[in-house]
Amino acid sequence: MQDILQHIATGRRKNSIARVRLLSGEGKIVVNSRPLENYFSRESHRLIIMQPIEAANVVKKFDIYANVNGGGISGQAGAIRHGIARALVKADEGLKAIMRKAGFLTR
Repeated sequence: MQDILQHIATGRRKNSIARVRLLSGEGKIVVNSRPLENYFSRESHRLIIMQPIEAANVVKKFDIYANVNGGGISGQAGAIRHGIARALVKADEGLKAIMRKAGFLTR
């Protein structure tokens, strides 16, 4: 059996808390067991979630699984963005400066 490398991080915004798992894959994003497009109907929320992935230039490199609760839908999107940024930094410490400069590591 092959060990799957995963990075787990918690993201927070307002009253929302997101637990994010980052696994090697082809770019699939699942939020609360639903595809990203089904959970977030607004394009702006999906863009917020994609920001750290695009900044790190790893769009098709990881599968992301997020469980999020609390707060409203915008807060949840922000919490997932925060969690993804923190997980990416765990995966590659060299991305910390990029994420910090873009403001993705700040609550």
